[in-house]
Amino acid sequence: MLNKTILGAAVALLLTACGQNQTNHAANPAPAVSAPAAASASNVAVASQAVAPNSGNLMAKINNKETLLVGTMGTYPPFTYHEKDGKLTGYDVEVTRAVAAKLGVQVEFKETPWDAMMAGLKAGRFDLVANQVALTSPERQAMFDKAEPYSWSGKMIVARADHAPIAKLEDIKGMKTTVMFGSNYDEVATKMGADLVHTDTMSQGLMNVQQKRADITLNDELSLLDYLKKNPDSGLKYVWRTPAEEKLGAGLVMNKGNEEALAKISSVMQELKADGTLKKLGEQFFGEDVSNK
Repeated sequence: MLNKTILGAAVALLLTACGQNQTNHAANPAPAVSAPAAASASNVAVASQAVAPNSGNLMAKINNKETLLVGTMGTYPPFTYHEKDGKLTGYDVEVTRAVAAKLGVQVEFKETPWDAMMAGLKAGRFDLVANQVALTSPERQAMFDKAEPYSWSGKMIVARADHAPIAKLEDIKGMKTTVMFGSNYDEVATKMGADLVHTDTMSQGLMNVQQKRADITLNDELSLLDYLKKNPDSGLKYVWRTPAEEKLGAGLVMNKGNEEALAKISSVMQELKADGTLKKLGEQFFGEDVSNK
């Protein structure tokens, strides 16, 4: 029964995540900003009673200086992807390596499709997951814990460089807005009363704005920052972004029952903020520090 519950949750998240942003490098959804998967009270109750095979063992592995196994996609730039030489890198990957260095341990990344990743963590195939997980659904919160966030994200609006700033999201009413069809951003723009221009990818939306087929595009903040950093001559800029208090934080995720390890990793993440490591990595991948709201 538990395996079926887990599989159901994974499939539900995949279906909601499929509508998320895609950069011109990635064909995978952004887990951190996907809509929470629906969870029944009975499912949450079952999940909260479940104990993963490696529950409570993570701190022992850290103390014994064992290699930590980390689940990640490897196909979702700029968070987790391969460089031309084949090296695995990305913001989430390098943050995880920095955490491991502070802990004095090695990490081994296990590249896994998103729809199987959280089930793999629950089954004990990984010690941690590093893949922009915000852990927003009640069902997942009952099964997993998230350490101190290393990135914060929300929605962002991008327009041509001569466009005036937008004061609030509601101001896009009647504005020609290009969004990915069926995505969360499609739902938001529809609710706000925007004049919609649908696309299949984020890059198509950006092109629509450049070619004046639309006034603005709405998508994920971090993905758009990545685009603007890599394309400084695009003629585009952001004109609105989600207020800090509404942003979602992504962190390293582990199974319940690892409270000591959770506190230790959260403490290390705070050290990486304080010593400027996260700021440096944020500027490297996004052009700005994304570890703070």
